[in-house]
Amino acid sequence: MSATTIPKVGFVSLGCPKALTDSELILTQLSAEGYQTSKTFAGADLVIVNTCGFIDDAVKESLDTIGEALAENGKVIVTGCLGARSTGSAEGDTNLVRSIHPSVLAVTGPHATQEVMDAVHAHLPKPHDPFLDLVPGAQGSGGFGIAGIKLTPRHYAYLKISEGCNHRCTFCIIPSLRGDLVSRPIGDVLNEARALFEGGVKELLVISQDTSAYGVDVKYRTGFWDGKPVKTRMLELVETLGAIAEPYGAWVRLHYVYPYPSVDDVIPFMASGHILPYLDVPFQHSHPDVLKRMKRPASGEKNLERIARWREASPHIVIRSTFIAGFPGETEAEFQHLLDFMVEAQIDRAGCFAYSAVDGAVANEIPGMLPLEVREERRARFMAVAEQVSTAKLQKRVGATMQVLVDSAPGLGKKGGVGRTYADAPEIDGTVKLLPPEKISKTLKVGEFTKAVIVGTQGHDLVARPI
Repeated sequence: MSATTIPKVGFVSLGCPKALTDSELILTQLSAEGYQTSKTFAGADLVIVNTCGFIDDAVKESLDTIGEALAENGKVIVTGCLGARSTGSAEGDTNLVRSIHPSVLAVTGPHATQEVMDAVHAHLPKPHDPFLDLVPGAQGSGGFGIAGIKLTPRHYAYLKISEGCNHRCTFCIIPSLRGDLVSRPIGDVLNEARALFEGGVKELLVISQDTSAYGVDVKYRTGFWDGKPVKTRMLELVETLGAIAEPYGAWVRLHYVYPYPSVDDVIPFMASGHILPYLDVPFQHSHPDVLKRMKRPASGEKNLERIARWREASPHIVIRSTFIAGFPGETEAEFQHLLDFMVEAQIDRAGCFAYSAVDGAVANEIPGMLPLEVREERRARFMAVAEQVSTAKLQKRVGATMQVLVDSAPGLGKKGGVGRTYADAPEIDGTVKLLPPEKISKTLKVGEFTKAVIVGTQGHDLVARPI
């Protein structure tokens, strides 16, 4: 088959890292079946849009992108969380996407690779048999063997360990979109991790809806990897991932870790350098009454003590979190409790959302909905405090020599570059602005580590000189 006759699929991926990993699965399958893929609509035989369906801004962006794809191409398949949203109208629930864009070819929900492929096959027949034509191997064009195709830069990758969530937080509709917790088999997860490291990944970002709950749905069933029994549980997962990463000198970073007591058992692996001393913990708030209204799991007034234990066990640990300001019923005193928590807990990196009344969220019915201007004002106050804490902690790093993973280095870094330390995850935290090396022989390469002396700070970022 000539290149001109190979069917081409345009692809747009929106939303969180969990949606991105869904996109990677779909792109891998498209490649396995011989389709060409591109990030543009032009010249494509059809377009797939992977959407986000959570907060209002994300919904608008997704709907606008679908409209743009329809206008430029005309043949659009929609997948992702927005695809599972209904209008909730009095006339009866209808699919939200179809109600606004009735001409789309098909609509599926999240984590729906086969449903998407079925829709592609119906409108653009596959060019060949996947059992005969395989995805390029780890050294191929964008491929990582069994780990498939990745949308991130080649030196880091997300590893999704489970799908769905068993919690019913009142502000969240994710369980209604992605379902209950389904943990991936431990052997599959570890095989994918090894394939990624073999393909050159230097940083593995472990993600899920609740990383701490990995294996709960299968009662921590014992699986097998590399001929050895391994429990389907976060502790054993972390231990084994660190062991796989070690020969490659690679990082393992944990995201979406709920503060269960079991997390205490993971901290020693951070203290020893087995995995990065970094925890992304979705606290959302600090006041016990607000947390009760949120129906947050592992939420209590003991989180300060828990954080203190983590810092004692691993002094270099970095904690990032997200919070909600202006939750229904939140009093000024409860909000002040949150500000005090930020200062006392010394949260290294923090994000904050003003409460958004997402359609279908139980929290919308809680008495005491605050005016939007109050919610936004509290979000701004929170971020001001968060910035003060973060900036002060960054200043303490000045003078230290740190390992930096290089993300950008034009001209081999002769004019400097951009990277990150262990304290910063890609796209959500800060960066290290690398100055031109003093040694003429010193070069910087994307995806490789370099030692650098921290010489200053710049907002949320560090400034460093490679050595």
